[in-house]
Amino acid sequence: MKTTIYLIKHAEDLKENGIRNTYESSQMINEKYILSVKGEEQAKKLSENLELKNIDILWSSSYARAKGTAKYIAYVNNIEINIDSNLNERKLGNLDDLAEWMKNKKCGVVQAYLLDKKWKARDGESCEEATNRISNFIQKILEEYKGKRIALVSHGALITFLLSNWCELNKDLQLVYKDKIIEIKEPSITKLIFDNNILINIESLANFEGVIKK
Repeated sequence: MKTTIYLIKHAEDLKENGIRNTYESSQMINEKYILSVKGEEQAKKLSENLELKNIDILWSSSYARAKGTAKYIAYVNNIEINIDSNLNERKLGNLDDLAEWMKNKKCGVVQAYLLDKKWKARDGESCEEATNRISNFIQKILEEYKGKRIALVSHGALITFLLSNWCELNKDLQLVYKDKIIEIKEPSITKLIFDNNILINIESLANFEGVIKK
């Protein structure tokens, strides 16, 4: 029995400047980022993709920008959003630790985590820990919703970590599955097909880096 999972990276979040609540941790601040105006348009356009019609079950991270993306999919399919913290982005932890670790690296942060899967900042989460978290959630979903079409709205790093279970990294540190590069844009849809809980295909369906002008 085949089960389809759509991994959806949230749309563009709102960039903010100014004074923040100094009592909030970087984690709390990260969870509260909402969608930008462009992000709202991206999320609406993404929800109109034919692959996201007739979704049986919809899950989202608890972060505001993920729920803001998921709400359009919920509306189109007339279903509710299920929230699970296992879909939350990796915990960054102490940002000074992260900045120091990245100081001399010649790759992006997500790629650095993939190359050093056990590293983590104080109060943060390693690639290995985040990958185990999302992988266990996927296995649970596959057991509970066999034969269903499932949409999961999450975050770029976590989705990348999950896909690394089945993809290789090429010399440019891109995810490759069966000679195809799998890109995780903001937002994007990545389709996974499982047969009796065994992955049989990964496909990048759509990237929405910009919004089509009318």
